[in-house]
Amino acid sequence: MEKNTELYRGKAKTVFTTDDPEYYIMRFRDDTSALDGKITRQLERKGRTNNHFSFFIMRSLERSGISTHCVKLVSDDECLVKKLKMIPVECVVRNLAAGSICRRLGIKEGLRFKKPVLELFLKNDELHDPMVNESYAQAFGWATSDELESMKTQSLRINEILSDLFAKAGLTLVDFKLEFGVDTRGNLTLGDEFSPDCCRLWDTKTMERFDKDRFRQNLGHVVDGYEEAARRIGCPL
Repeated sequence: MEKNTELYRGKAKTVFTTDDPEYYIMRFRDDTSALDGKITRQLERKGRTNNHFSFFIMRSLERSGISTHCVKLVSDDECLVKKLKMIPVECVVRNLAAGSICRRLGIKEGLRFKKPVLELFLKNDELHDPMVNESYAQAFGWATSDELESMKTQSLRINEILSDLFAKAGLTLVDFKLEFGVDTRGNLTLGDEFSPDCCRLWDTKTMERFDKDRFRQNLGHVVDGYEEAARRIGCPL
């Protein structure tokens, strides 16, 4: 399938149209950013690693009955994906306290919740992705009640699937972000990516980070950490 024009360029990915109107090509770049893009760096092998990692996870979810936009890898840093009309509401699932929830609620990092916490955020860089609720989403037409219910149900199911997958690899899935869209046939579908850029993965015993916090907290060896997480779950790079 032929890659055509650039459709969208985000902080770390670029989406291109193709000669088939139902499919896009998503390219994972080596760009890395933090603090809403105020800190940026190029990290060699990051695009390739995230592309393979995300595809591996999406395929694992597909085998468990979760519909995703991933079709096939077309190169080391590119993936063919279904065209989706993205819902501008991100689902964040938290199993342990880390990041913004600690600052908002004044709780200690590493606290394990009695049940997973699910939060909704408006995808808007200029507003720094503010937290919203279902009432906002319906009032502003960002998502319907049925879409929101499905997004919540699927997010919690994905948490069960991936928590088990990572636990078998000696990793704790601390939290993660998901984005959903509607495909050309009207089906709610998991989109975007699932990589160490959009989740927190800690070694179950040592609490060592294998995610983007290595970049945010200047811990070093960022891509090495991503690759170690991939190796543990059996993801080919």
